[in-house]
Order: sequence, then structure tokens, then C-alpha cells
Amino acid sequence: MPACRAAPVSLSRPVSVSKHCYTVCYLVIWLLKHIMLDFKEQRRYLSELGMRLKAQRLARNDTMAVFAKRLEVSAGTLRAMEHGTATVQIGAWVKALWVLDHLDDLNGVLAQKESLLEQARAPRIRSRQRASRR
Repeated sequence: MPACRAAPVSLSRPVSVSKHCYTVCYLVIWLLKHIMLDFKEQRRYLSELGMRLKAQRLARNDTMAVFAKRLEVSAGTLRAMEHGTATVQIGAWVKALWVLDHLDDLNGVLAQKESLLEQARAPRIRSRQRASRR
């Protein structure tokens, strides 16, 4: 595959760009677009998580200062969590889940899933049984 080499730009003559360069540029733009969509989706999930955290805090009738003290974080960190900021450490979220008695909800996160091959190899339980003879 030939390398994409840019010629020096001259105002007097048009620059020739190979089809390969257009393909590479298109791929780069496509990747950047999908990365940004993933970033927006992640941001949306973090915002929703922050709103649920705030709702739980308000349901307990805790002020930000009291709840932050329970989490052993600053009020600024709690504010960042409630706004869905991505830079908050995972430990702060684990403490919040522990304080709110939702720590068991993390058990399913990154749990190993059974592959299709393992499912096929597993013994099948018969769903139909016959009545015993008298």
C-alpha cells in the first residue's frame, strides 16, 4: 500500500491527492465521529447516574455537606458525581453505593458470561417428565 505523501502547497497549481488519501481521511473522520458518539453516550449514562444519586440523597433528606461527609469526600466531589463528571474516582462511587445500601448491585458488573460453546456443552435439563407407573 503506497504511503500518502502530501506535496508542497503551491498557489499556482492544484494539489493532486490520491484516492488512498481520501479513503484514509474518510476513515479518520468516521472514527472520530463514532468516538464522539460513544463519548456522548457515556456522558449521558454518567449524567443519569448522577441524577439518581442526587434523588437518593434528597430522599434521605441529606444535605450535600452531610452526605459528602458520609462518603468521606469533599462537597465538590459530590457535586461532580451528581453532575455526571467522568473524572470522579470509582472509589467514591463504591462508597456512595455502600452508604445507599446498593453495593450488591455491582455484583453483575463485568461478571464472566457463559460463551455459546459452554452453553452447548452444558447438560440439558429435560423439561418434560413422565408420571411414574403404578
